[in-house]
Amino acid sequence: MRISVSADENTGVASDVVRLLQEHGHQVTTHGALAQRERTDWAWASEAAARDVADGRSDQAVVCCWTGTGASIAANKVAGVRAALCTDAETARGARVWNDANVLALSLRLTSAAQLDEILRAWFAAVPSPEPTDQANIAHLTQI
Repeated sequence: MRISVSADENTGVASDVVRLLQEHGHQVTTHGALAQRERTDWAWASEAAARDVADGRSDQAVVCCWTGTGASIAANKVAGVRAALCTDAETARGARVWNDANVLALSLRLTSAAQLDEILRAWFAAVPSPEPTDQANIAHLTQI
């Protein structure tokens, strides 16, 4: 899978996200503080990763900032992106299953290395629900 990853600073689990995704066989594109010659501010870095998803260059993205909140807000401003701020594996699984989220937002401050592995495994193992009510909610998001 092609995954874009952004962070506004290379601290906490930022580089671990890239390493773990590559270890799991994903093709990773980096943005912000994880890339050379890119603006590192959270709004710009998160937008770049989200645009990769919206434009079809990446299948999904992981956006990171100190709290994860700004990264998720910035990513959600991009049409076609459904970013979810997840602090645990069950929330990550639910975001994929019930919301068909395509961008995972993480806090560099709160996410430990152990949590990161659990969150990534849950996120990428989950698939969107085929249930009509779940699909109707996801379709409605596009209309809002």
